[in-house]
Amino acid sequence: MMDRLTLSRIDDNLGTSEVAALCFLCLDVINRKRLEGITDARVLFERLEEKCLLENPSFLSQLLRTIRRADLVSLLETDSSPPEETDSNPILSDYRVMLYQIYQDVTEENLEMMKFLLSDKLGRRHIDTCRTALDLFAEMEKVGLLSSTKLDHLYTTLLEFDRQLASTVHDYMQGVNRPGHTASLPRVSMDYQRVNSSPQQNQTTLSISETQPRNVGQSVVPDAEPNIESSSSPDPTEYYTLTRNPRGVCMVINNEQFRGPEFKDRAGTQEDEKALCNVFTQLGFDMEVHNNLTAEDMRREIKTLGKRNFSSHDVLVVCVLSHGDIGCVFGTDENKVCLKEFTQPFTSVRAPSLAGKPKLFFIQACQGRGYQFGAQPYALSQEEDGERYLEDDAGPVHGQTVPAEADFLLGMATVPECRSFRNTVLGSIYIQELCRQLLRSADSAANDDILSILTRVNREVSKGEYKSFKQMPEPKYTLTKKLVLKRV
Repeated sequence: MMDRLTLSRIDDNLGTSEVAALCFLCLDVINRKRLEGITDARVLFERLEEKCLLENPSFLSQLLRTIRRADLVSLLETDSSPPEETDSNPILSDYRVMLYQIYQDVTEENLEMMKFLLSDKLGRRHIDTCRTALDLFAEMEKVGLLSSTKLDHLYTTLLEFDRQLASTVHDYMQGVNRPGHTASLPRVSMDYQRVNSSPQQNQTTLSISETQPRNVGQSVVPDAEPNIESSSSPDPTEYYTLTRNPRGVCMVINNEQFRGPEFKDRAGTQEDEKALCNVFTQLGFDMEVHNNLTAEDMRREIKTLGKRNFSSHDVLVVCVLSHGDIGCVFGTDENKVCLKEFTQPFTSVRAPSLAGKPKLFFIQACQGRGYQFGAQPYALSQEEDGERYLEDDAGPVHGQTVPAEADFLLGMATVPECRSFRNTVLGSIYIQELCRQLLRSADSAANDDILSILTRVNREVSKGEYKSFKQMPEPKYTLTKKLVLKRV
């Protein structure tokens, strides 16, 4: 039996939320009813003693390490050998640890999203009592929606608003080797914009709720982390050199409020701005943000940027968030700027300090009025409330441009003549997925280059169905080497 003085010292150092987490982690070894209402670690230790789980400190050590209290583990004075599973000393459940990892990464906003998405399955009364993700998981287990062998509901729920959290579940499912597993299909809805839609595309305009989730459906489990390339060292001549800190400049032009009668304001675009600033700051870029620029203001900012000396930078990134049409985007005055006007100031002739360096342009805007249809559209039900969250960034129709000079990449949210979609609460489908994949690659051991990242963006965005329509991003590039972006 463990020393009670040690247990008392551990209890004194544990907060209420930590005790709740420990109780959740113990649900596979102690009856749920015996754990309900416990707020004091001393009571939990009594329950563990009843099950002979404190005959040695190994199991408690596992619990404390899981909740990242290594300082308390040291009080147990365990040896360094890994614990062996016996009837009285079980190994902590990988399933519980996986759920706890998700709980640690769930933000307050994510928690509200989860509660909304699960309210029809768990009931409002039970949802209202859930203060943490662990509470939600426990309620899901009670009604049979969640177990170590039943993770579909959790996976599809997380996939609605955070693919990184969903990937944690996916990785666990891969680890337990469950062949033939397929996630159930979540409900989907579509994005919309434009004040004066054509009659055949006219949709009812609904009010926007700030508490609704992203309604981006997914029907396929995303691929696992890519394999690390062969152990042979990469050829440095195949990669752009990234040695400077900061790596370069990332300019974001974010047009939300439009002055004329033709375009609606672009609700949700501020979330794209936040995501881009977060990602490229972590990748080592100096951020510059310009909000609500007219067409002439956009031209002026781009020309001013093109006149700088980039000798101390390795990369240039420009992100434009606005309404658009084929080959152009619109200023807040509803006048257009051709895409080539964004790239021309940075050619090797006009900006020699950028010669041989990658220049990335990401454009979140429609490229026409058309809609894309899937070859085999899913027969999914559509919630009326879902229609209010997705809009498009379209404008009136005309020629496209592709940067012909070397070392350019133009990442378009959609193919020509088609619309792109934006969630009015959580941001555009394309930019949000781009940011997720950039961070995934930045943290991966694999040497993924930007084209591999954009291929994954294409795949993930194209899986979605937005109110029965599809979206297909399109990268265009004249890169001459591989570009790998990692955290600085």
